[in-house]
Amino acid sequence: MISERLKKVAPSLTLAIDAKAKQMKKEGVDLVGFGAGEPDFNTPENIKEAGIKAIKDNQTRYTPASGMIELKTAVAEKLKKDNNLDYKPSDIIISCGAKHSLYNIFMALLNPGDEVIIFSPYWVSYEEQVKIADGVPVFVELDETKNFEVNFDLLNKKITKKTKAMIVNSPSNPTGAIFSEQTLQKLADIALKNNLYIISDEIYEKLIYNNKKQISIASLSKEVKAKTIVVNGVSKTYAMTGWRIGYLAADDKEIISAIDNLQSHSTSNPTTPAQIAAIEALKTSESVIQAMVAEFDKRRKHILKRVRAISGLTAVEPDGAFYIFPNFSSFIGKTIKGKKINGSLDLAELLLNEAKVAVVPGIAFGTDKHFRLSYATSMTNIDKGLDRIGDVLK
Repeated sequence: MISERLKKVAPSLTLAIDAKAKQMKKEGVDLVGFGAGEPDFNTPENIKEAGIKAIKDNQTRYTPASGMIELKTAVAEKLKKDNNLDYKPSDIIISCGAKHSLYNIFMALLNPGDEVIIFSPYWVSYEEQVKIADGVPVFVELDETKNFEVNFDLLNKKITKKTKAMIVNSPSNPTGAIFSEQTLQKLADIALKNNLYIISDEIYEKLIYNNKKQISIASLSKEVKAKTIVVNGVSKTYAMTGWRIGYLAADDKEIISAIDNLQSHSTSNPTTPAQIAAIEALKTSESVIQAMVAEFDKRRKHILKRVRAISGLTAVEPDGAFYIFPNFSSFIGKTIKGKKINGSLDLAELLLNEAKVAVVPGIAFGTDKHFRLSYATSMTNIDKGLDRIGDVLK
């Protein structure tokens, strides 16, 4: 029998959609996929060469379970340079991707019934990871009319004696929204007042546009830093999604020790050559990242224009990441090509079957009136896909 714990957990809709799209393509279907949660660029050559050299030099054995000291040192230097955060290597855990870092945090922090504030729309795995750790996800809907800003009155009403932590994801997956310094300060004040941990997911920190600024909430004060666990990785910034290297940093020694212990009994260390490649990644010139961001920005502007040109769709302009999150609520209740649209799963199915376009239904992110499009794809695919979506929805 499957455990009750895992019976509560829903499969990842984003991975399921991506897998279905890839299978359809393999079967010869002319399909346009907007489901990818990864850059469509290749890992930079210097990083690949570092990984290859590590293998050829037989650097393929165990490292400490929490990661190589050389990589922890590189991460500490990065956090100081980019985020104005002072951490020692002993404050850092290297894991098998930022997703793994988050999983470790929930397993280390939560007791049965502990509540975690999750701002909605949210990344699909937050809810499920909290449930795996026997926690209770508590959702606070963001205000779409104000570019997915926090409704602080609603947030304060949702906090109870059982609330243990809040997750801050800026830039956001799926909306691309970035919290301002003022918003972050208000969140920090609320966390300190209620003695909450802040889990700051900063995986998209380098993918920002419109001269916006990404600020790590931990950098606001020593008091805030003491209650914050910073999560990041190399996947999005350096097009290294398959290398599976993420990291977390925290002042709280008890948390670091607990996660080190957990990881030593689960995955042990992340892959050694991948850790060595990650060291090289953190040395990579900003110009390499800027070139990728510049291309994403062109696509971002183009896909926003194309989406807004389709009657019935609205979209908040994303300031970060590589997603746009159209609102299709004007179509709910309507029948299109014999398919009644009751929610985002119906719309996604319609577009897959009639337009041969794969999108991710908003219900995966906590809202049933949106769908997510990734612009981590070519301009040609963006135009082709939006032409098809427009034809079906007109």
